[in-house]
Amino acid sequence: MAVAKGACLNHISRESSDIRRLANFYKDIFGFEEIESPKFEFKVIWLKISPDLALHLIERSPDTKLPEGPYSASSPVLDPTHLPRGHHVCFSVSNFDSLVQSLKDKGIETFQRSVPNRPIRQVFFFDPDGNGLEVASRDE
Repeated sequence: MAVAKGACLNHISRESSDIRRLANFYKDIFGFEEIESPKFEFKVIWLKISPDLALHLIERSPDTKLPEGPYSASSPVLDPTHLPRGHHVCFSVSNFDSLVQSLKDKGIETFQRSVPNRPIRQVFFFDPDGNGLEVASRDE
């Protein structure tokens, strides 16, 4: 299992109609662990991967009229080669090849590229709600 060692943000939140499915994805793919969360009038799952990174999954309000994710399964754009800049969360890992193989083994469609003139490799893909993810190698 790949374990993300860093991220571009300290706290990330995602709204979902199926927070358990999303929590299981992030635990399985990145190694997040579930932590105790406060009690709200709606369901939440809090995950952490290090003291510096937390992911808050929030039950989607039934009144929400927006699509599930910015590029959700109901969206015609599910091609990771067209993941818009600035519309994804970025992680870096030291075990890049293992992560990419794990994604392939799980049937997750990915797009890989290298950063020009740098020894950084990237893989782009979507979580089950259509949120864009980027993972970069840290083997510089």
